[in-house]
Amino acid sequence: MKSRIRHIIDESWFYSNGGHVVVNTEDIKPSHVVLSPNLTTCHPSYTEQHKHVKCCPPKRLSEEPIIDFQFPDPSAQPIRVRRPAHVMSQDIDFVAKYNKAIAIMKSLPYDDPRNFMRQANIHCTFCTGAYNQQHFNTLMSVHMSWIFFPWHRMMIYFHERILGDLIGDDTFALPFWNWDSPVGMHVPDMFLNGSLSDKQRDGSHLPPQVVDSNYQGKERGLASKEQKAYNVGLMYTQMISAAKKPELFMGCPFKAGKDGYCKSPGTLENAPHNTLHYWMGSSLRHEREDMGSLYSAARDPIFYSHHSNIDRLWEVWRKLLNSKNIDPEDPDWLDTEFFFHNEKSQLVRVKIRDALDITKLRYTFEEVVNPWSHINARPKPAVPPHMAKQMLKMRNNDNGGLLLTASDFGRTGRILDNVVRVQVQRPRTNRTKNEIEYEEEVLVVYGIDIKTDVYAKFDVYVNAVDENAINPTTREFAGTFVNMRRGVKEMMNEDDVAVDHMKSNLKLGISELLEDLEADGDESIWVSLVPQGDTGVNISIDGIRIEYLR
Repeated sequence: MKSRIRHIIDESWFYSNGGHVVVNTEDIKPSHVVLSPNLTTCHPSYTEQHKHVKCCPPKRLSEEPIIDFQFPDPSAQPIRVRRPAHVMSQDIDFVAKYNKAIAIMKSLPYDDPRNFMRQANIHCTFCTGAYNQQHFNTLMSVHMSWIFFPWHRMMIYFHERILGDLIGDDTFALPFWNWDSPVGMHVPDMFLNGSLSDKQRDGSHLPPQVVDSNYQGKERGLASKEQKAYNVGLMYTQMISAAKKPELFMGCPFKAGKDGYCKSPGTLENAPHNTLHYWMGSSLRHEREDMGSLYSAARDPIFYSHHSNIDRLWEVWRKLLNSKNIDPEDPDWLDTEFFFHNEKSQLVRVKIRDALDITKLRYTFEEVVNPWSHINARPKPAVPPHMAKQMLKMRNNDNGGLLLTASDFGRTGRILDNVVRVQVQRPRTNRTKNEIEYEEEVLVVYGIDIKTDVYAKFDVYVNAVDENAINPTTREFAGTFVNMRRGVKEMMNEDDVAVDHMKSNLKLGISELLEDLEADGDESIWVSLVPQGDTGVNISIDGIRIEYLR
């Protein structure tokens, strides 16, 4: 009966009420559909051990009245200034205030959407495919695409305002974990005690341990100075050289419907976002909870400072590109809808276009030095380029492990159980001056298939003579791919489409890298895919190609 009615009303939602079918006529599928969650659906979640994870709200969000987002009144709302967490850890009054706000939030009943666990479960539901898309039996996820940055921005925006409201302080601002700068490359002291602490963390990664922004899933034992240099080098690649176009930094265009689904994360989401999540999670928990799994990550208060820095770096990247048209103008992106509860417990509909100007949102970030953006942070080749090319040609002639054509990947792809080396042809080596100025040459690793829900990682090197000598401080390092585990199995209704099982792509800008390696005029380059942390057995790749983005 239900399926027939659903077909008749063109996929509008319905539910049973006292034996009667009630149709929401306002949600009948329009001629053009933007990406939005179907609030009448929330799939149950279970861990691999079949433990029920209660991510869904106590009642369906569709039963609540919805209001449209309004920008704060600039005449009544002061600017909230987000400051570095390692600095604010020394401010006793601020730490006490933040602890008090979190303590109050944790004491609220679970049916109050401002409750801390309810706040954490927002991330659980929207990051593990618990909701379908509106008008489609297709799962909605806010990772690995261009909605990653705006969705997380608005999640912590409302979280911040709720905290401030609970302590009666409209100037309260979340501190940002400044892990991209050597002075902030450790867990901030404020998160070690009181309401801001969390028992589900890797004890070996607490201070004075330096963060590993390119964490492989196991320890490398680097000295503090060397680890900080690795972190800075990684940031240069992920924020600058590999991320010169919006799609490279932000991820692929994700639109409504099965055909609009995509999985190609931006550079910063791969690392340090994913890597630091896993680095922070407990090594004693099967799913590396809390921070190490999507379903549980927001249960750790440090999650919000982690994402406050991600949010700051989005702003920094936009300024670095120095372009008025840096944001996508596609209305499908601008009109994508999210739903959050505000400080008055009202359910608010937000569009991405509402999330683009932090001045209108009445918050800002304290200016800090970004060491990775300095010219001295630009990586240098591990081997002089002219020597490297001669050595690679000799190895190629000796058939020293290079895959000569893309067809060598085969129909089923190639498992990364070891280093895979590919000689990749460049389609255009004689580009015009205008093309070089406005186009970015992009290395595409496509058809990435992660066999199970695990942390999986591989790095990408270009023209590497010896992969063991390459790291984020060397120019041959082109970027990295990191699969962040959900921590729960996807549960779908009978007719749902499991598009989240589709393969992923990795896109890395390489124009600057090729210039530094003196390879911008070469007909081909040598690409090495290097599995990390013994995770390659869970990864297969369909191939590699080069594209161009304007």
